[in-house]
Amino acid sequence: QVQLVESGGGSVEPGGSLRLSCSTSGFSLDYYVIGWLRQVPGKDREGVACIAVSGTPFYKDSLEGRFTISRDKVKNTVYLEMNDLKPEDSATYYCARLRRGLTIRTSWARPELYNLWGQGTQVTVSS
Repeated sequence: QVQLVESGGGSVEPGGSLRLSCSTSGFSLDYYVIGWLRQVPGKDREGVACIAVSGTPFYKDSLEGRFTISRDKVKNTVYLEMNDLKPEDSATYYCARLRRGLTIRTSWARPELYNLWGQGTQVTVSS
């Protein structure tokens, strides 16, 4: 079955860390870009990070340095390590699979270009 399943969300205090996992099945990470996107109620979904087929990471400018995306191709899992979390990082985080054939640099942050989504995992940063 082709699917994405996120896990690892939760509640943390400001300055804390979380690692999100995206377990993939039914397709190979050798052929697809996987992104992490997030959404706050009432706002548009936004790209957080993605990892290319080559393993090259891309980040939302304001998050680079605090967030790290990685993958384990043996486990078919993509991770998002989030450090020094801030209240404004609170959101539902989704992993998603980018359509093939796109130029990653100009497409990865656009939610409409993803064609497979996980169910989302909630991250709440609050004291």
